[in-house]
Amino acid sequence: MKLFGYFRSSAAYRVRIALNLKGIKYEHVGVNLIKAEQRSEANLARNAQGLVPTLQTPKGQFITQSTAILEWLEEVYPAIALYPEDAMQRAEVRALANTIACDVHPLNNLRVLNYLTENLNVDSDAKMTWYQHWIDLGFTSIEKSLGQNGYSFGDDVTMADVYLIPQVYNALRFKQPMAKFDKIMAVYDKCNGIQAFKDAAPDVQPDA
Repeated sequence: MKLFGYFRSSAAYRVRIALNLKGIKYEHVGVNLIKAEQRSEANLARNAQGLVPTLQTPKGQFITQSTAILEWLEEVYPAIALYPEDAMQRAEVRALANTIACDVHPLNNLRVLNYLTENLNVDSDAKMTWYQHWIDLGFTSIEKSLGQNGYSFGDDVTMADVYLIPQVYNALRFKQPMAKFDKIMAVYDKCNGIQAFKDAAPDVQPDA
């Protein structure tokens, strides 16, 4: 199995965490977003959107979009489940994950931030204001939804943690004020004490 991604990509980071939690061996293949390698012929051949990540399955098939990859992993490798058994609880975990995947991350990924500066002449201060506004909005709602057990939902790691930890990593990298997000930071610290999360961290990837 191969994962084509970029070490700082939140979406690729999610997939690395899930692969590690499930104990699935894979090869990391770097696609450098700064050098625009995502738009290369080789990457477009496996990912028509010109994005990362892309997962190549053991059968040689390509799956794009991190959510699709994560759902596929959950269905094909169910032994270590990242969703609760109860349907209502699964819905709650998906709601937390989708707050990141749909409401926060799309507004703050690299191509959006680059468009602001390159096409709309937004300066670095205004870009930072944009970034921090959407992070603050999303994290405020997530903070209200979290319990007191140190995980995003319940007493164990779920898919909600898989989505949250990469977003917090990037928020910290962009100097997001986090003082009012005590529960989020507790989840971040607890999850980063788990080896699967440590091994997925951007700074320890081969292309870092």
